[in-house]
Amino acid sequence: MSQIATARTGRGGAVLLHGIGRTSRSLRKLERSLQQAGLATLNLTYASRKKPLEQLARDIHPAISQFSETIQGPLHLVGHSMGGLLARVYVDRYRPSQLGRVVMLGTPNGGSELADLLQDSLLYRSYYGPAGLQLTTRPNDTLALLPPVDYPVGIVAGDRALNPIAWRFILPRPNDGCVSVASSKLAGMADHITIRATHVGLSRHTDAIRQTIAFLSEGQFN
Repeated sequence: MSQIATARTGRGGAVLLHGIGRTSRSLRKLERSLQQAGLATLNLTYASRKKPLEQLARDIHPAISQFSETIQGPLHLVGHSMGGLLARVYVDRYRPSQLGRVVMLGTPNGGSELADLLQDSLLYRSYYGPAGLQLTTRPNDTLALLPPVDYPVGIVAGDRALNPIAWRFILPRPNDGCVSVASSKLAGMADHITIRATHVGLSRHTDAIRQTIAFLSEGQFN
């Protein structure tokens, strides 16, 4: 597990959680932007393809707990794709005392029809592992038992796709090629916005980053 944290700051800090099959490198641009906005950051890499969400939450807890002791102010969470689901599981099991706001980028809160289609494929199972099977539209025990969110959640969805087949025939439109805009929504969310970005591109998209900073600062999108 790798991590990057800035020095103590009065504006609080943000934990960055990448999507399945990705690493902390995929969130470097977002990390730098958050640091420039005055936030301390913790950008984690974890075994997203080898463990289910509940075990990943346990794995990242020591680093987040240590990070929380180095900052002044609220502790925010920012998750791309599956990272948003991991944020929900983490808060449920290890809720930080200074929990701030949570931003989700392209997170399949209602599951992904692509995961439904591919879940019986040996290739899909071997590559995405147990967490990949938790991304279907049929809620698994871990996600189904999560309580309603009682903390501010802002969700950024994309509506552009590189895969025309998934965009047109598999996923409800509009979608980002992996997650539909409808599936990104979560009961109790504080705000939701859709931007012109693909699923993978959301974590590096200038507008998505700008809106993430806005929500962490003000509790709403611009």
